[in-house]
Amino acid sequence: MAYQLIHADCFDWMDDQNDASVTAIVTDPPYGVKEYTDIELEKQRKGKGGIWRIPPSFDGHARQALPRFSVINDDPQERENVYAYFLAWGKKAMRLLVPGGHLFIASTPLLSDIVSMAMREAGFERRGEIIRVVSTLRGGDRPKGAEIEFSETSVIPRGMWEPWGLYRKPLSEKTVAENLRKWNAGALRRENTNVPFCDLFPSQKTPKIERQIAPHPSIKPQGFLRRLVYASLPLGKGTILDPFAGSGSTLAAAAFFGLDSIGIEKDAVFYKMAVAAVPKLASLYPKALSHDRKMENDPGSGADLQFSSDFLREQA
Repeated sequence: MAYQLIHADCFDWMDDQNDASVTAIVTDPPYGVKEYTDIELEKQRKGKGGIWRIPPSFDGHARQALPRFSVINDDPQERENVYAYFLAWGKKAMRLLVPGGHLFIASTPLLSDIVSMAMREAGFERRGEIIRVVSTLRGGDRPKGAEIEFSETSVIPRGMWEPWGLYRKPLSEKTVAENLRKWNAGALRRENTNVPFCDLFPSQKTPKIERQIAPHPSIKPQGFLRRLVYASLPLGKGTILDPFAGSGSTLAAAAFFGLDSIGIEKDAVFYKMAVAAVPKLASLYPKALSHDRKMENDPGSGADLQFSSDFLREQA
């Protein structure tokens, strides 16, 4: 499997790399920055909460902790911290990407506008947004302490989608075709030659088998990540970088196709998790998305992997 997993702070690691040394970036960063600081992770692991909402057990089953992004969204200083963090990171990402290289970056609807402004300021071209349609546990609640009095209201919509910003480093050549010939970058790879790459991705929550392999609080499903990494290298050549590797799920998705990738993870617990998880995740659902770019059904693999190119044709 053509991947490297590195235990380091991505800011430091990126400073040491050569210009134009990666072809694409596919990453799921800390949306609000604060939730994955050492102090907040320690609280989460001890079940103390902090910025993490630790839900009560139900029917003997412990529910997954969720970051409270509203805490960050409602604080002007926290919003400024998010902007400054992603602006500094975005400038490093710009330098590492080849001309025409794409960046797929996950966010939350509460903060994605801030990330977008930071990426534009860093020099990226905004190329749209990938909409991962998935039901979450966030939002939809009635006013706290007055649930009966205002039973007909919701304070914020129940989250039913997840935004992934799509950005591109400006081309160095006059046309996309010339840029593809020189840098293997500038466009997005189709799953089927007759169907355009689309921005709407019906999805699901991460399957239990994947969460058992890699119990990271923010792990995304392989079916979804495989489609992103496949699209990120338009000619199937080059290197994919995930600077916030977490459990290594992006690297596993790339390894499934035999694509070169590099993952950086600064947290020792998550790094060790990723070392063990990447080969196991990459080996799941071997027939789900074949190398001839046709989506195939694979019983038990989940909605992401059963999503057929027939649906894509209907949307085209």
